[in-house]
Amino acid sequence: MRFKNYLKYILPLVLFGVLAFLYGFASTRNASKKIAKIEVEFEAGDNHFLTHQMVNKLLIQNQKSVVNQPKSMLDLHGLEQSVLTNPYVEKASVFASINGVLKTVIKQREPIARLIEKSTSFYVDRDGVKIPLSQNFSARVPLVSGVKSDTEIKEITELVNLILSDNFLKKEVIGIQKNEAGEYFFNVRSGNYRIEFGKFVNADVKFKKLKAFYNKAYADKTIDNYQTINVKYHNQVVCTK
Repeated sequence: MRFKNYLKYILPLVLFGVLAFLYGFASTRNASKKIAKIEVEFEAGDNHFLTHQMVNKLLIQNQKSVVNQPKSMLDLHGLEQSVLTNPYVEKASVFASINGVLKTVIKQREPIARLIEKSTSFYVDRDGVKIPLSQNFSARVPLVSGVKSDTEIKEITELVNLILSDNFLKKEVIGIQKNEAGEYFFNVRSGNYRIEFGKFVNADVKFKKLKAFYNKAYADKTIDNYQTINVKYHNQVVCTK
């Protein structure tokens, strides 16, 4: 009877010990497994700026490739940080699978405008982060000139995001200029006229006026009669022929 009581306590301990041994053995074996290959995955299949080879060059540890290195020697956080140093990368996740594959999942920055100022030119994304031009890809985004400071970049980012939020305007506006007085002018796809938007105030109201004018002008087929469409004045659209 006493032996049976002992057995009730001993068996769980033995079982726990066996499981701990198996877990430790599996963990040790997994940690000693070497990286066989690298896989790079781009979210939504979008890899316009970056190539797989460019990412592979970032996955360097101790000045050598991670291929054939034991998994236990990998600094996954350090590799992620290395990938994030690339200006085209917005987010990155690096992890090693049980079969020895080092996988990197990357979300690239998406340019919304290209800023041109004298000899410099670069993209900005929806958060206003600067993105250098690429030899691999040229994004079809509005060209912006006259924007100089970081504060102005923030403002133009907000303006372009508003344009992109509208299905019609994001196809219509192809260029934006800012003058010394801080007023914006839009070049459009559908004609030779220009839109005088004014300063970045009451933007929602101005866009509503502009779209209402477009609806009327397209309906009566007068859109090609104008050289400028001015929406900067309160409660009116002023056009010149």
